[in-house]
Amino acid sequence: MSTRVYDLPTRIFHGLFAISFLTAFAVANIWDDESLVFSYHMIAGLMMCFVLCWRIAWGFFGSRHARFSDFSLRPKELLAYVKGLFSDRSRTWPGHNPASSWAAMTMMILAGGLGITGYLMASGNGGESLGDVHEFLADLFIVVVLLHAAGVVLHMARHKDALAKSMFTGKKQQISADTAPVASHASVGVILFLLTIGFGGYLWQNFNTDTRVLTLFDTPLQLGEIESNYDETDDDEHHQDFD
Repeated sequence: MSTRVYDLPTRIFHGLFAISFLTAFAVANIWDDESLVFSYHMIAGLMMCFVLCWRIAWGFFGSRHARFSDFSLRPKELLAYVKGLFSDRSRTWPGHNPASSWAAMTMMILAGGLGITGYLMASGNGGESLGDVHEFLADLFIVVVLLHAAGVVLHMARHKDALAKSMFTGKKQQISADTAPVASHASVGVILFLLTIGFGGYLWQNFNTDTRVLTLFDTPLQLGEIESNYDETDDDEHHQDFD
């Protein structure tokens, strides 16, 4: 028997958050900052920050297992959970287990740091040192992602359940029979998805691909460097100055 423990908005956030970060990380590491494509890593980062702002609010007003108060962030519980994966003494959790609680909070904090440093750099208020901090946060984020994925695989191997599937279906098996299912909040999930699409459209419409400037709420953000073009006309004019 399965029980719904994750509402639809939480699951939609999980998907959008993962896609936006992985897109931003991949683009930033594949394309040079003088490429137009590089600019889209910043747009993906803004999308990530948009859904993060929503998730923070949902962490206080959402359903039971979406709230931060339901997260297990006690170091002793994390240690006991890890030990349980390698012994016969283990416990199942209806919502986020201690490992996923720490991973979720860490990734949200890192995402906030990436958003702040990225915004400061794009608005012209950051130097090389801030760029180094931004890159460090991104690298640390991907490490947490890989550890989280490894933890999910290890959990499923230990408990013989489809933990990863719960973020798609919202339901878990092998939990206490007296665990009450949470409301789906389907309408909130649809609103979140539509708002995210709308925000993405806003960014797209306000991004000038020629200057690589994004106007975000009347604030110009430079999304990457412009490669200087020194064409033949400039060369002719240069020579004429010395004739």
